[in-house]
Amino acid sequence: MINFAKKAAFAAIVTVYAFPGFAADLPEPPPVIEQPQVQVVDYGGWYIRGDVDFHKPQWGGADYIVYGPPPGTKSFDSGDLKGALSLGAGVGYQVTNYFRTDLTFDYWFKSRFEGHTSCTDCSSTDTSNMSAMLLLANAYVDLGHWKGFTPYIGAGIGGAYVKWDDLNNTIEEGTFTHTGAGNWRFAWGLMAGTSYCLSKNLNLDVGYRFTHINGGRMFEFAPTAGPGFDRGFNTHEVRAGLRYSFGETSNSCSEPVPVAYEPEPEPVYTK
Repeated sequence: MINFAKKAAFAAIVTVYAFPGFAADLPEPPPVIEQPQVQVVDYGGWYIRGDVDFHKPQWGGADYIVYGPPPGTKSFDSGDLKGALSLGAGVGYQVTNYFRTDLTFDYWFKSRFEGHTSCTDCSSTDTSNMSAMLLLANAYVDLGHWKGFTPYIGAGIGGAYVKWDDLNNTIEEGTFTHTGAGNWRFAWGLMAGTSYCLSKNLNLDVGYRFTHINGGRMFEFAPTAGPGFDRGFNTHEVRAGLRYSFGETSNSCSEPVPVAYEPEPEPVYTK
């Protein structure tokens, strides 16, 4: 029994002194390298906008019914709509750094209309005013940020309520009045422009919009002719406005800045 105890103690002593050398011969675990940490900036956020513009509708022509003789449909010989101002407002959402959407409402103040019609032995001068309310759902692609400037392109689709004042038809015998008509029509637009950040939350927006409005009823029946129907408008708009964003970093004044990566010092292993 004593001999066995001596042998066990001797084996334990040998194991204690031999284990560190054995452990030093084991392969070293590879160092763990952390990936670079990048600051993630959330560009999502609501914004509101207000705009003022000058628009110039292009007259597309108009047709009207006559009751004879002979009855049928006739067209205006010529016509022109003057330019006018408009005011707009909207609410939108910045989906990503390069994509946003908004819903806009614009009121077009009255554009003066003057046209001319003729028949076999007569001619007339026709005057009225046209105003409109334009409602569009829009989407924009921002094309990058350069020192606070952000150019963009966009498109919108929606409707317009076109309101014509009474049409005064003046001939040698006198002036005849046709009651003006108002109706909703399909509309769409194409936009291009640039914004400039005035502060972290405020952008100045200057751009151009081409808007098409479908045709519709222009005036009602009168004793000798009517109703009349315009063929719609192509409108050129020069716009300027402000966009106020509620997000903290939702415009080009606040770019995402990557955090500089500093690798950890390599571990030192000693035997």
